Amino acid sequence: MKNINNIIKIDGIDKEIIRSLMTNARTPILEIAKKIGVSGAAIHQRLRKLENSKLIEGSEIIINPKILGYKTMAFIGIYLEKAADNAEVVRELKKIPEVIECHYTTGNWSVLTKILCIDNENLMQILNKKIQVIKGVSRTETYISLDQQIHRQIAI
Repeated sequence: MKNINNIIKIDGIDKEIIRSLMTNARTPILEIAKKIGVSGAAIHQRLRKLENSKLIEGSEIIINPKILGYKTMAFIGIYLEKAADNAEVVRELKKIPEVIECHYTTGNWSVLTKILCIDNENLMQILNKKIQVIKGVSRTETYISLDQQIHRQIAI
């Protein structure tokens, strides 16, 4: 791994380690080591360097929201009364558990959120009683996702 102008360059071994863990973050280190043909200690050492470089930010368990009853995913573009309202609006959005992503954007909206809801009625309640009442929100535009067709990370 080399750091050139704050851009990390990784070699083939680093890529194999990352690909293995992206496929299954629970893959045992020794299994990866055996597959690549290096020692487990070498894998540990490279993982620490990748984590310290901030290329790897952690590992996580992925929940299937549909199993918990969340069947409606929506994207809500939020128009702000003024740009200075952004920080306060985001603070309030963080209090809404159904908001799972929030992006400061260019274009028509100032903020784009991704939310998970039980159903369309629940979406309407969240819009009317939690998001549109936030001080600084002038209006919203909602797009319901019918199906997530691609979900992936950047290729390594």
